[in-house]
Amino acid sequence: MPAAPRPALFLDRDGVINIDRSYVYRVEDFEWVEGARETIARFNALDWLVFVVTNQSGIARGFYTEEQMQILHDWMAPELARAGAHIDRIYHCPFHEEGTIDRYRKDSFDRKPKPGMLIRAMTDFPVIKERSFLIGDKQADLDAAKAAGVRGFLFSGGNLASFTDWALADMGESR
Repeated sequence: MPAAPRPALFLDRDGVINIDRSYVYRVEDFEWVEGARETIARFNALDWLVFVVTNQSGIARGFYTEEQMQILHDWMAPELARAGAHIDRIYHCPFHEEGTIDRYRKDSFDRKPKPGMLIRAMTDFPVIKERSFLIGDKQADLDAAKAAGVRGFLFSGGNLASFTDWALADMGESR
């Protein structure tokens, strides 16, 4: 039996889930944004899908590998589980037109501000697009959300849980 459609929370990674320290790929450089784990747990409890959609041009630029990025993402899962939270899927774009690694030096429909990662998530999972939204820390995130047909909210720091309270209210959703 197919899964029932649900709303989705799309989160950018650097600057929304973790403090943006430029090209974070090592566990020791990762610091959770205040309220990030609680936010993910809350949306899990509300039966929303939770996705991370993250540009990772550091791979194309040769600063780190996809394998190193995956080690960090794998580390995040048990950290979230301790907070009663999980991410349904992480989508990343390793491509950049100015990359120094040949296989990653290209334009990509997945690279925000293009909507590819969001569209893939909505293709891979039964998402209620009209009730879904993205939280990002850059205009490119909001542009990708708009192009994918979901609302976007610009997060400029602080407590992510408090911010999502406001975003949910703005969306007309109950908490």
